[in-house]
Amino acid sequence: MPVYRTLGSLAAVVTLAVAGSSAAATASAPPSASDSATGAKPAGAAAPREVLFVGNNWDGTADVVRSSGDLARIGRVNVIPDKDERMTEIYLNPIKLAYFLGIRQGPGEGHDQFVDDMYSTPDGSAVVVSRPSFADVVSIDLATGHINWRFPVSGYRSDHMAVSPDGTRVAVSASTSNTVHVLDIATGRQLGSFATGDKPHENVFTDGGKYLWNMAIGEVNTALDEPWLDWTKGDRHITVVDAHTFKPVKTIDMRDRLDAFGRKDLSDAVRPVVFTPDESRLYFQVSFFNGFLEYDIAGDRITRSKTLPKNPATSEDRTTWVNDSRHHGLSISPDGAKLCVAGTMDDYATVVDRTTLQEGPLVPASKPYWATVSGDGKSCVISEAGADRITAIDFATGQKTVSVAVGDHPQRVRIGHVAADWTGPSAGRSAG
Repeated sequence: MPVYRTLGSLAAVVTLAVAGSSAAATASAPPSASDSATGAKPAGAAAPREVLFVGNNWDGTADVVRSSGDLARIGRVNVIPDKDERMTEIYLNPIKLAYFLGIRQGPGEGHDQFVDDMYSTPDGSAVVVSRPSFADVVSIDLATGHINWRFPVSGYRSDHMAVSPDGTRVAVSASTSNTVHVLDIATGRQLGSFATGDKPHENVFTDGGKYLWNMAIGEVNTALDEPWLDWTKGDRHITVVDAHTFKPVKTIDMRDRLDAFGRKDLSDAVRPVVFTPDESRLYFQVSFFNGFLEYDIAGDRITRSKTLPKNPATSEDRTTWVNDSRHHGLSISPDGAKLCVAGTMDDYATVVDRTTLQEGPLVPASKPYWATVSGDGKSCVISEAGADRITAIDFATGQKTVSVAVGDHPQRVRIGHVAADWTGPSAGRSAG
């Protein structure tokens, strides 16, 4: 696994890259897609179709598949149609180039990160994508493949997003500036922003969109992974804000809660989370831990923990684990009875009974990176980043039902919508 390089160690690379790109820099940049017209929705068009969007991070594509059943692929979207333009900007700016290369060698594991997260608009006319290596968020017209709008985040990397329950606002973490931006999903206009802990990660709207939670995970790209070096990882806490005023409502430092629960050995870097349907409990994963914890929101305390099996083939050298993850990916069945856990570094996924915390069969999976719920609510859908596929696991039986090939290094999988007859953009379509 590539070791993260500091900006100082990249200085020589930056100098050479900028010098070597002079020809590209003087060439005419491709015309911006930002001003392209969006496709108008015909009068009387059929209701949008529910689908799953699968972000292929290293490809720069998003596969669109059926939301339930066989998960068959419907189409593919190129989410970096402006790649040449963005790369020209990066090569002309040594600081941007340093961060671009740092992302490649750090969280990108030697690859560029072109799609971290994505959500469609409620009408299925566009998909909004965060692009870490380009430090931005774009809206892509699903009819044409052209960019409707682009929002450069503060700092040099964009990350996880969340969409409000009414589908009108999208929140995105700007991981190097410790900021969350909240945008109008139709126009890309910033509605507000707020400060977070170090390296903001996941975002979740709660209480019908009244509140917005952000989880800051700290420095996960360093090799200082021994427990006694945990203090080097930075300020990791949950920030809860009013989703309309963006004023802080509550700050939750899980360090204190973990210590009170008797788990001083665990990191307080909160990774993927899920709320119960009534939002009374929060289940969350933390760095380096093969398991998850349960947090009573009203009581403000951790109530249970679950340690899941280790894969004996998994190295115990924590510096080999991707971005400090051991397990990364959680979903919950619509009735709140079952949890689905992606055991990333242990190469399995499993369904856990929420009452007893007893896990079901360990379903083999290659670097499962995310877990979501199928459109019909019957299955957990995981992304297998190590095998370039997504896999459905039945909540009732805990057994695998189907796997479908997707693009290179799938990560986030999100429910969304497209036009009823959509099979792919008419322009900007990627190969394959």
